[in-house]
Amino acid sequence: MNTVAIIQARMTSTRLPGKVLADICGKPALQRLIERLQPSALLDEITVATTALDTDNPIEDLCRSLGIRSFRGDEMDVLGRYVAAAAAFGADVIVRVTADCPMHDASVVDDAIRLFRQGDFDHVSNAVVRTYPDGLDVEVMSRDALERTASEAEAPFLREHVTTYIRGSRKDLAVGDFRLGHLTNAEDLSHLRWTVDYPEDLERVRRYFAVLPEGFGWREALAVGEMTEPAPEPNT
Repeated sequence: MNTVAIIQARMTSTRLPGKVLADICGKPALQRLIERLQPSALLDEITVATTALDTDNPIEDLCRSLGIRSFRGDEMDVLGRYVAAAAAFGADVIVRVTADCPMHDASVVDDAIRLFRQGDFDHVSNAVVRTYPDGLDVEVMSRDALERTASEAEAPFLREHVTTYIRGSRKDLAVGDFRLGHLTNAEDLSHLRWTVDYPEDLERVRRYFAVLPEGFGWREALAVGEMTEPAPEPNT
């Protein structure tokens, strides 16, 4: 079973444009994420799925420089982009990660893959029952489940948000019939914010990388005191 991580990335974030290539201690955020996934023992390949827009040419350029395969598809039909990318990469099992999570940890990814392999699941994630810090989100699904979703989910929201139909997280929209597994941490740490959506998030993540050793584990980051505090609410 070819297990492929497909990182969802684009430059045109509405809240923080260009964040996926923002500098984090001398390297683009996307490169930081890729390097943090590379120690995985269970991934066969790490890839990137971006859009066909010219604004995302720098993402493809970075992937090429790192020896990472990339796929380009529709900006808004992200579900369709994932299905096409999975076919292009020959993925039997898809591991979905988003590029705004540069602090991700290969051990969490491996735990999710391991649970997927051990159980009779179509989809496993730590993003439904939330106990991990925000920024360690991972989803593992079979290609069959992804393709079934693409054939059944029609609403634009379901096409833009790849696994909403699988997870049934919008009860006002159609819900698929899938076997779901949940990766959970013993302690609820979901209040911690390690994702990058706003400028203050980016500054926090930069502070982590500045003080933690190369290849740090996510539990090491827990010990970094005040930087684990949630971000203040952004100004509206």
